[in-house]
Amino acid sequence: MATPQVVRRWILSGAVTAITVTGSIYGAGLKEDMQAREKRRQAETTPEDVIAQLEQTRSDLVSKKNELERRIATFRIRRQEEEQGIKPENKGR
Repeated sequence: MATPQVVRRWILSGAVTAITVTGSIYGAGLKEDMQAREKRRQAETTPEDVIAQLEQTRSDLVSKKNELERRIATFRIRRQEEEQGIKPENKGR
């Protein structure tokens, strides 16, 4: 005859396994639904909308690129000034 502790351990193990399996199945169903909605959304999107979205993304990336190039140029100027022994000015730092 099994002790109460052994029975409790089996019940607890079974409950954890059931919860894990249920969560996995539910999560897979949610992911599948999200993918189906995304496919429908992409199918309903017109080429003009896609082009507009891509142009907006491109303009955002170009502005980020310009900002990074400006920062790099500022850094290089500051580094050259330090190498030449010119004390850099503290501009808001």
